[in-house]
Amino acid sequence: MKRIRIKEEHCMGCRLCEIHCIAAHSAYRYDLVRTFKRDKNRPSPRIMIEQSGHTCFALPCRHCEEANCVKACISGSMTKDLQSGLVTNDSERCVGCWTCIAACPYGVITREGKKISVAAKCDLCGDKPVCVQQCPNEALVCDDQEEGA
Repeated sequence: MKRIRIKEEHCMGCRLCEIHCIAAHSAYRYDLVRTFKRDKNRPSPRIMIEQSGHTCFALPCRHCEEANCVKACISGSMTKDLQSGLVTNDSERCVGCWTCIAACPYGVITREGKKISVAAKCDLCGDKPVCVQQCPNEALVCDDQEEGA
């Protein structure tokens, strides 16, 4: 299963992972200037930085084996693909009840943008997540790992 792994010792809290994630999921797809200057309904980052003093690390969705967010979802919009292990949210089906946010033990599901009432979470961006590609210190790594590893 594909996962984002964090090398905490390399993270400097620059938040470029958050910025590039926002741009990748915006209407302007990967255009930073247009995303931050023109997109009035800019999306939320699907990865977050936790920081306390000089210690910081990125916090993406863990795509849990037993995904509490999927179990809690009342509309069936939050699903887990059994083959890939990817937990996704169908924004068309999401009713904005926020039970997935309350159920996530890692706090990585958020409200999408400022005006849209749907949940947002890491979708791993296809082949290689943009947060991993854009991390200047290589603090984020995307790898396939066997279950239980």
